[in-house]
Parts: sequence; C-alpha cells; structure tokens
Amino acid sequence: MNRNLALLTDFYELTMSNAYFNDNRHNQIAVFDVFFRSIPDEGGYAIFAGLESIIDYIENLKFDKETIKFLKEKKIFNEGFLNYLENFKFTSDVYAMKEGTPIFPNEPLLTIKGPIIECQLIETMILLSINHQSLIATKTSRIVREAKGRPVFEFGARRAHSYDAANLGARSAYIGGVTGTSNTLADFMFGIPSSGTMAHSYVQSFKSEYDAFKSYALNYPDNCLLLVDTYDTLNEGIPNAIRVHNEVLKPMGKYLKGVRIDSGDLAYLSKKVRVMLDEAGLTDTKITVSNALDEFLIRDLIVHQDAQIDAFGVGERLITARSEAVFGGVFKLVAIEDNGKLVPKIKISDNVAKTTIPGFKQVYRFYDENDMSIADVITLFDEEIDASKPYTLFDPLHPWKQKIVENYRVEKLLIPIFIEGELVYNKPTINEIRKHKEVMFEKLWKEVIRLKFPHEYYVDLSQKLWDIKQELVTQHKH
Repeated sequence: MNRNLALLTDFYELTMSNAYFNDNRHNQIAVFDVFFRSIPDEGGYAIFAGLESIIDYIENLKFDKETIKFLKEKKIFNEGFLNYLENFKFTSDVYAMKEGTPIFPNEPLLTIKGPIIECQLIETMILLSINHQSLIATKTSRIVREAKGRPVFEFGARRAHSYDAANLGARSAYIGGVTGTSNTLADFMFGIPSSGTMAHSYVQSFKSEYDAFKSYALNYPDNCLLLVDTYDTLNEGIPNAIRVHNEVLKPMGKYLKGVRIDSGDLAYLSKKVRVMLDEAGLTDTKITVSNALDEFLIRDLIVHQDAQIDAFGVGERLITARSEAVFGGVFKLVAIEDNGKLVPKIKISDNVAKTTIPGFKQVYRFYDENDMSIADVITLFDEEIDASKPYTLFDPLHPWKQKIVENYRVEKLLIPIFIEGELVYNKPTINEIRKHKEVMFEKLWKEVIRLKFPHEYYVDLSQKLWDIKQELVTQHKH
C-alpha cells in the first residue's frame, strides 16, 4: 500500500531507544523471544502466521525526513538519536518458525538477536502481525476441521476491523484452510481464489425473483449459484431456481451449480431444499449456507442435525475471531551480552505462567515411529539432540513426571530468516504455506485438536535449560 510504517510502534519503544542511544548502549547485543501463554478458545493448538508481514516490514523499514521531522517536534529526542534513525539499517538475526506450523504456549515462535535498539524498534510490528494473523489462522483451522471436508469460504471482509484486517485476515484464513475468499483484493495481493455470486439487493432490484435468477443464469450459465432466501426459501426461492434450471440452463446444455441459504433454520431448510432439488432431478446441485457460522454451529449442523449442506460461507466469527479476539503473544528479553558473552535473563512473577524462560533458545519437535508429534522441547540454541539415543522428556513444572522416548526423530522449528540484517529465507508461496500447515497438522493426535477439553500437548525444557532457569529463580529469591 506504499505506506511508511516506521512509526507503527508504541511510543515507549522510541523513548527507550533514545535512552539506550544516550547511554551508548544501543549496540549492546540482546535476545528477545516472541511467545504466547494460552491457546484461544481453550483449544489444544494454534497456527503460526504473520511472518511474511514481518519480513516485508523489516525490508522496508526506514525513517524518512517526514517521520524525523515529526519526532524532532516532540522535543524529547536527542539529535544524535534522530540522526541514527535517519540512517537506520537493520543488522540483526531473526529466527522463526515457518508459517502454518502448529504452535503451543511458552515456546519461542520468533527470536531476534541483535543490537537492543533494533529489537525494541520493531517489537510492536512483530507482535501485531503475529497476534492478529495467528489468531485468524487458528480460528479458521478449527472451523475448517469441523466442516469435515466440506469447502469453507471466508466471507468476512465487510465485518473485519479494518481493510488491513480484511486482507491479512483473508490470507491467514487461507493458511488455516479455507477454500477461498469473497475479498477480491486478497486474491490480487496473495493469489487466494476469490468467488461470489449475488446479494439480496440483486434479487430485490428486479420485478420478480424469477427475473433476477433468469438474468443471472444468462450472464453466468457455467457458474450459476442462486441466493434463494430473499423472500421465501421453500415456497418461492427453490421453485424459481428449479424453473430457471429447466427453462434457461437446461436448454443451453448447462446445469444449476448451486443454491445459497443465508437465513432461517439452516438445518431444517437444507434438508427440505435437498429433497426438493433431488425430486426435480438436480441431485448434483450443491447447497451452500452462510449466516453467523462458527466451528460450534457447523459441528452441530453436521453431527447433531444431519443438515444437508455441501459448503459453508463463514464471515464475522472467522475474520474477527469473535469468540476470543486476543491471541496474547508477548515479546520478552531473554538474554543480553556482557563482555562478549550472552547472559540469560529472566522475568519472575508470582504467577508461574508469567515467569519467562531465559536464554537464547531453539525448539525441537519430537516425532514417534509413526511420524506423529509427541512433544516439543525448548533447548539452548547450540544444543544438539542425538535422536539415536534415548531422550528423557519431563514436565518443567513437575519434573518428576518423566517419559523416556526411543525410536524418534527431531526437527528444529526455529530457522534463520535474517542473518546480520540480510534476508536468507526463501519466502514460500501462499499455497506452499498452506500445504505445510496441512502436513504438520496431520501429525497432531486427534486428542490434541478436538474442540472441547483437548489433550495438553507437551512443551518441555532440556535439562540444561531447566537448570539455568532454576538457578536464576533461586538467585533472585535471595
């Protein structure tokens, strides 16, 4: 959108950075982690998204004359600091998980290692990108799974919180598994298939519903899907749709592709509509429904009400993640360089969940002999796990709970994105990201991905890392 997003940062990032510069600490090397503490909707997993936005932001980050002028007028920033910003060049290392990876609480999703001033300046953009897009990808994955293989379309643009939320939300939804979007700009920007047919206003603009359907069929004979609930779905909408098929499409050698229901009792109507279509010989005409759907409603329609639905259009409850609208990712200092050595740092809280995991770290995913995910282990960055030897997994909060695993393989999840400020990551296409999500998701046990009371996926610490954390906790207690 040709916008300079350099000032899309919390103001305290600038005041801290100015102070670092004034104290000549701005080039001190630090390590920050991005992680989240709890899974939305009390689910068993989340889906990582937002990395491409971060890459684009970092590659285009610059403080132009207009932004420098704005900051200068605040009259609190040192002239040397403003000169630093005007000549800003990103030089840090960034490691991150691949977009589409299933993720779990407290493990680093992204780590930045570099001059502390650089880490602070990009914190806000990193968090807002990951928090929003991971939230929508996670919500979408839940919805798509409950559709049991039926196509789900993202219909939420007009209910999104902004045009950025609509566009990036559509992208995240596609990573999460939707078949396509109603948002044409998302198609243009990201290559997500866009589709749509008609609104109620189109039907209302004609003298009769039949005239509206006839016009649409003549304009789009190869892709005729009719909205049938403007007036009376069963007594007018479906009879008119059948009539248009027989009088307009069939003589052309075409077929009524589908009908859409956007109001009323979707289970009852879909079953009645299926019978009417089948009796008219339209057994291949698909039934799509929309109207304030989410994963729970979709599950009830399919599992408990035997609804005759072939596809879903999901809008506001997907694009806004209405049931839980905050992902809760945080950005925490975990190490800082002193005399050329990285020193682990910890934040301690009476709330155990808010005590951070110190140090520059890596995340390993363990897979069993059937290639199913069994646990993630957070280690020091330079630790290597030898999969040829047994490994002891243990609960970091209850270390006496242990399990020895054998016949496993491991995969490092944090991969290099930027090294010394240079992009070293080949950005995948949106379809490659989507495929990665599908492959990784299939490796999760069904107990982890169920909607209610899912099994808690294990995220453990290596013995070395656990020892460092305990040592720091003990030091601060004294």
